[in-house]
Amino acid sequence: MRAMDQTRPPSGLGFMKMHGAGNDFVVIDSRGRSAPVVTPALARALGDRNRGAGFDQLAEIRDSQAADFALDFWNNDGSRAGACGNATRCVADYMMRQLSKDAVTLVTARGELSALRRADGLVSVNMGAPQLDWQSVPLSHTVDTLHLPLPGDPVAVGMGNPHCVIFVADAEAVDLRQVGPKYEHDPLYPQRTNVEFASLIGPDHLRMRVWERGAGITLACGSGACATAVAAHLRGLTGRSVTLDLDGGILEIDWREDGVWMTGPVAHVFDGWLTPEFLAAHA
Repeated sequence: MRAMDQTRPPSGLGFMKMHGAGNDFVVIDSRGRSAPVVTPALARALGDRNRGAGFDQLAEIRDSQAADFALDFWNNDGSRAGACGNATRCVADYMMRQLSKDAVTLVTARGELSALRRADGLVSVNMGAPQLDWQSVPLSHTVDTLHLPLPGDPVAVGMGNPHCVIFVADAEAVDLRQVGPKYEHDPLYPQRTNVEFASLIGPDHLRMRVWERGAGITLACGSGACATAVAAHLRGLTGRSVTLDLDGGILEIDWREDGVWMTGPVAHVFDGWLTPEFLAAHA
C-alpha cells in the first residue's frame, strides 16, 4: 500500500470529525462555495462507519448574510435533519475560535440561534422555543400533545424536529433497538420522530436514552435532551433547569423565557479529507 504523501495538499474535500457527549458528527465547511456540496448520496456514503467516515449526523457550514454562519444537517441514512443541538454546539465552538469571539449567531431551519462559550469551557446554544401544538411538532391529526394515544403515555415536543418522550421507571431497561423503530415510524408522526426514554433519578435530574430517526441509537441527542426537559417540566416532574445523564455524557438544559438553552462539552477529534475518487463515486 502506498504511503500517504503528507506534503501534498489535499485535492478532495476537507472535513472535521467532532462530537458532543459522544454524539458524533462530520462537519464540512462550505463557506465561499456557490452551492452546498452535500447530497443525500454523499451523506449516506460518508455516514457508513465501515466504508465512509461514520457519523450520527453531518453538519454543513454555509455562508449567511443574516448571521455569522448557517448550518444544514443530514442523518446517516441520507435524510435531512431539521435540528441537531450537539452539532450546533460543536460547530459554534469551531466558529468562535475562527472568529476570535465568545459568542456567535447562526441560522438553521429553526431560524436564527445564539451560541456562546462559558467560562468553564462548556458551550451553550439557545435552541429556541419548544413547539407544543400538534401541527408544529408535527403530528398527523389533533391530539393532546401532553398525553399521546400511544403505549407509555408519551409527550410530543417539537424542537425543529419531532420528538416522542416516554417516561419510564428505568431507562436502562429499555430495549431501544426493539421499541425505538416502532415509535419512529408510527403514523401519528408523518415525518417520523426521535424517541427519548427518560427516568427521574433525582431532583431536576434525569437519565435519558435515545433512538434518533434516520440514525438509530446514539450516545446523546441535544434536541432530544431539550425536548425531554420540556416534557418533564410540563408533566410536573422537574423544574425548568434540568441535568440529563445520557449514554455519552451529561447535558444541562435550561428552559428560559427566550428559549431552551443546552450546555455541554465539545470535542474536535480530527481533520481529514475525502478523495476525488470517493466524491466521484457518490456524486
